[in-house]
Amino acid sequence: MTPEITPRGPVSEALLAALATEPDPESPAMRRVVEEADRALAAAGDLLTDDDLQLTLYVIHGLSYGDTVDADDDWEWDPQVVLVRRRIERAVEAQLRERIPLDDLPQPDAESVAAYLFELTAEDGGPSLSRYIAKKATDEQAHEFVIQRSIYTRKEADPHSWAIPRLTGRAKAALVEVQSDEYGGGRPQRIHAEIFGRTMRGLGLDDAYGAYVDAVPAITLASFTTMSMFGLNRRLRGAIAGHLAAFEMTSSIPNRFYGNGFRRLGYDDAVTDYYDEHVEADAVHEQIAGRDLAGGLAEDHPELLPDIILGAKACLYVDGLAAAHMLESWEAGRSSLRERERVGA
Repeated sequence: MTPEITPRGPVSEALLAALATEPDPESPAMRRVVEEADRALAAAGDLLTDDDLQLTLYVIHGLSYGDTVDADDDWEWDPQVVLVRRRIERAVEAQLRERIPLDDLPQPDAESVAAYLFELTAEDGGPSLSRYIAKKATDEQAHEFVIQRSIYTRKEADPHSWAIPRLTGRAKAALVEVQSDEYGGGRPQRIHAEIFGRTMRGLGLDDAYGAYVDAVPAITLASFTTMSMFGLNRRLRGAIAGHLAAFEMTSSIPNRFYGNGFRRLGYDDAVTDYYDEHVEADAVHEQIAGRDLAGGLAEDHPELLPDIILGAKACLYVDGLAAAHMLESWEAGRSSLRERERVGA
């Protein structure tokens, strides 16, 4: 059963009401969504932390993923739904491009791009969420961390897989190689999203997709909607390739810390398997994603180099904001969730 989603403002309220009706290209209810979205965008400040617009984008993207909202499948390509999605995405993309500098691009060859990305992802970005989980997190905070990450991880790899039919040659082969591992290499029980589901169940959490969407802040939704935006738009195929490269390059060591943190709190392999799996797998994936995916794409299509770097930097920027939100909340003695819940076992 698809979890019920609570609106966060006039746009998401209008959207959820419209999606509860029968699909209709002339739907008055969906026209209201367009109007509300235009008003909200005209008045919006930081779109990454705008609860109403981020939830709206999350729900619209969810029509393509499934398991997100109870709605007729025909809504996915409804012209008015697509119009709202594109207007919000364009505004989010514009803000990201304003904030992320692209004045230090590498040469468009595989080795130069890979070296640049490894240097970029090795930079010290400040306090480490993974080290906090390893050494300081309480049991409740560890549960919150899993809840926050579930918005993406119960759909792990899916946003990046949109790029498979949009790439060719070396880059396509690299992406498929990485994604094959993400989907368990032919073993359904080893699909990473399913392993994470077992982690959630081991913590006494609901592993149904979107079960905690009402509890997470806009910046957590933005982490997922950013990669979904890159993946769903062929025009941004360079950005999704760069995003995956940065994502894999910042995964192996942090996951070792996450696993150690849950062991410190007394949890066994049922909970830590997900993190332990990524320590080894992502150490391999980062090489493939950096050189063959991002680097290979830059060699074949030098015109995509700026977007490849944009995607990598956007991954670090948005995920960094989401991590900072958690750390700042916990260090101030408050929950990182929108509404404080009892999340412990």
